[in-house]
Amino acid sequence: MCGIVGALAQRNVSEILLEGLRRLEYRGYDSAGVCLLDGDGQLQLRKSQGKVADLEARLGDAPAAGRLGIAHTRWATHGAPSDHNSHPHRSGDIALVHNGIIENYQALRADLEDKGYKFASDTDTEVVVHLIHSLAAGGRNLQAAVTAAIEQLDGAYALGVISADEPDALVCARSDSPLVIGIGIEENFIASDTMALRQVTDRFIYLEEGDIAEITTAGIAVRDSNGEEVSRPVHKLNGSHDAADKGRYRHYMQKEIFEQPKVVEATLAGRIGEKSVLAQALGARANEILPEVKQVQIVACGTSYHAGLVARYWLEDWAGVPCSVEVASEIRYRKAAVRPGTLFVTISQSGETADTLAALRQAGELGYLASLTICNVPNSSLVRESELSLMTEAGPEIGVASTKAFTTQLVALQLFCIALARINGLPAEREAELVDALHRLPQLMEQFTGLDSRVQVTSEAFAEKHHTLFLGRGVEYPIALEGALKLKEISYIHAEAYPAGELKHGPLALVDADMPVVVVAPNDELLEKLKSNLQEVRARGGELFVFASPKAGFHSEPGLTVVEVPEAPESLAPILYTVPLQLLSYHVALLKGTDVDQPRNLAKSVTVE
Repeated sequence: MCGIVGALAQRNVSEILLEGLRRLEYRGYDSAGVCLLDGDGQLQLRKSQGKVADLEARLGDAPAAGRLGIAHTRWATHGAPSDHNSHPHRSGDIALVHNGIIENYQALRADLEDKGYKFASDTDTEVVVHLIHSLAAGGRNLQAAVTAAIEQLDGAYALGVISADEPDALVCARSDSPLVIGIGIEENFIASDTMALRQVTDRFIYLEEGDIAEITTAGIAVRDSNGEEVSRPVHKLNGSHDAADKGRYRHYMQKEIFEQPKVVEATLAGRIGEKSVLAQALGARANEILPEVKQVQIVACGTSYHAGLVARYWLEDWAGVPCSVEVASEIRYRKAAVRPGTLFVTISQSGETADTLAALRQAGELGYLASLTICNVPNSSLVRESELSLMTEAGPEIGVASTKAFTTQLVALQLFCIALARINGLPAEREAELVDALHRLPQLMEQFTGLDSRVQVTSEAFAEKHHTLFLGRGVEYPIALEGALKLKEISYIHAEAYPAGELKHGPLALVDADMPVVVVAPNDELLEKLKSNLQEVRARGGELFVFASPKAGFHSEPGLTVVEVPEAPESLAPILYTVPLQLLSYHVALLKGTDVDQPRNLAKSVTVE
């Protein structure tokens, strides 16, 4: 996703900006640019489609230097990847970089064109820089002009703005898109991610929602959304910001489980407003393609396939759109009947999964409306070859058993489902309810990772077992499938998952005291039916382990162990109930003494059939 870097110092900051962009390359981008205020008071703008290396080459041909500058890596939403759509954007003596999506840009653009402004790009961002310029022309200083401009913006933004008229100021603001200030000695910085600035500082201010800040070499002044000057705490980051560093954790898998609140927040950032999903996050053609979607075909493998199964419930419930989900290695070897208006959706952590990639390439010949990929690796093959893409922000996932990649896939899929549902008539109040739940998700995820010690105790009952059965109903059935997959992947315990209503159709024959039965039991409309299914297990001497809502009415007793989980909105239950199942598989694997991060016979990215 897009990345911002800015700097104001007593030295030339061009290399600081470039190094910041290099450190943000993992986020994915299709172009890069930099703007520096030179010693003659002129804005020097250099932009290039392609990689940061292409921008460096352009700077080699036309060098630029300065004490004040901003830089950006862009992932196209409004307007195709090109030099002219790249950031920074400029209006007269003002330049700007922007992450996020401005929803009302068309109305603002029309008004600015009436005032005589000419647009050089197809982006929503250029509207913002012209708007700031128009307000500064009325006599406001840069900070006042930015403040007045953001009052007119609807959507998500993180902004970095400079002006040739104010060579000792860098103004920034954020709303629904992250932005940090890096603190140096007589020099200060901004970035969308602390990783971009770790080479120059380890002290950061995390701007809060609605904040606007003016940065000088002498200090930092922050105002909140009410215009009141506020003091935000300075955080000192210790140790390495290296994804390959386990830090205080014993295994990468453990680290990645506990990173989920943070990466879920990152996946949501800039993609939801106060009451709605910003559909342009799906790509520049989203508003063109989504209204034409009559059916969805999801294709994936393994854990990503389970994510697709969850999305089917959301699509058919909220959007009223029929959805099929298939394993990539199967759909590519059969003759598929494609109905008009079918969107082909692929899901992959790596973006290089061989069967999924082959299925996408085959889909291009079969008459699908378009393709969308949900992926964790920018610039991967799936991303490059799909018309639309929605990147998860899980960051590098090193443990072979997918954890944070899965939950961020679910978050991204929910954003897609809500966006499509709105087009298909989802009431605004229902969308606002779903989005409100998503705003709460990172905090709820923290509460679910807090179940660790309770799950660790529960895991002891599995140490000597050789088989486990997982049960779920409705949208929780795919979560039961994912729980079974995790357990078998890293503990080598044979595990299967079934819809609880299928017990009488075969699996009940397996139930005895040596077959633990793990149950996912949120407080939903299927709870009473689930309880009836569990009575069948109890009657056959089976030992139940139930992950249940406090309101579900379960109580521990002989043969029934209840792990009570925090109460959560129904729309988030599949995402949140995944966490204790991940913790269960992790702790059982520790007890079994297996290689948690590198289980036998498995690879992180399956790039062959």
